[in-house]
Amino acid sequence: MTLAQPEPGGLSPASGRYPRPSLTSQRGGLATTACMETLQVGYLHAVAAASGCSLAQPFPDNGIDWHVSHAAPDHAVDDEVTIKVQLKCTYQTAPRPPGPTFAFTLDNDHLVKLARTPVAVHKILVVMLVPRDPDDWLRAGHDHLELRHCCYWINLAGHPVTGRRRTTVRIPTTRIFDDRALREIMTRVGAGGRP
Repeated sequence: MTLAQPEPGGLSPASGRYPRPSLTSQRGGLATTACMETLQVGYLHAVAAASGCSLAQPFPDNGIDWHVSHAAPDHAVDDEVTIKVQLKCTYQTAPRPPGPTFAFTLDNDHLVKLARTPVAVHKILVVMLVPRDPDDWLRAGHDHLELRHCCYWINLAGHPVTGRRRTTVRIPTTRIFDDRALREIMTRVGAGGRP
């Protein structure tokens, strides 16, 4: 009696139960937009971790994705302050946009929520620009993990609605959302100011 040795990685393709795996790995069947949402959440988690902030996800979200909190003895208004963060992700704007701003369009209902003023808890919009090809989203090495390309932030408090159903807002390219920017936002909010 002869026994077949198992193929590396599972059952023998000859068994007819599993096809032979291809030499190149395949991307899962999740929609690209769902993958973009997951990527931007990973970016937010990394920035919050490097900033010493905690994250909470409201359930249900009611139009705001995350609450970010920062505790510090120097805060004047409370020992811990919180901001609300709405995440968006797009590949329709090229990385490293030229000029001082780039355009991003929001549904008016969403803009009204983000633009409301005054508020007890400040809100910011964080927009991530990604390459069109998901194969270009991530680079890893022995000493780094690179998420591509970049997140930018804006406080839209008081922004007017100008379109019939959607409004284009201008996001400053100088407002890169990283750990330093988040700490500075929290310092301003902790002193009783705006992000």
